Amino acid sequence: MKVQHRVAIWCGSLLFVSGSMASFLAANAQQGKNKKYICSETSPGSMCTAATTCGSASSPCVVNIKRSGSSSASATSTPAIPNAKGNAPFCVKVGTTVTWQSSSKNTGFVLDFGPSSPFEMPTTPGTIIGGADRPVSVVAKKPGCYKYSVGACVSGSIYGMCGSSTAEIVVTE
Repeated sequence: MKVQHRVAIWCGSLLFVSGSMASFLAANAQQGKNKKYICSETSPGSMCTAATTCGSASSPCVVNIKRSGSSSASATSTPAIPNAKGNAPFCVKVGTTVTWQSSSKNTGFVLDFGPSSPFEMPTTPGTIIGGADRPVSVVAKKPGCYKYSVGACVSGSIYGMCGSSTAEIVVTE
């Protein structure tokens, strides 16, 4: 019975998060007009240093997704790099496994890379859907600079309990 309850909660959250995807993509399009992006610069790879690079070919890059804020909720993706800030651009090398997860209890997340993703995707191209009890690991395959939308919802949430934002990842050779 406990397993059925968890499955029902997870499926309901997944449907809610997936259904909300269009709304947070639209919100991010409006919000992102004033934000400067690394991917818009001529050489985004120049920002990649030891301090901004996550993981390696032998060690995965773990990125924590969570919903933050109370009145104006947002979502953050923070790589496991010392002193990393939420939604700050970060780098990985081709061949690095990136594990997207949430350390926040009862939180589901959606990452959308649009039509072009740097990862070898096991499911829907460009979209990663996971949660607190369902981390998703993908391998970086295509070098380049990629913008992505990140959304996070708390399970059983009501209107306003989801957050969204945009972030960037640079994949180097």
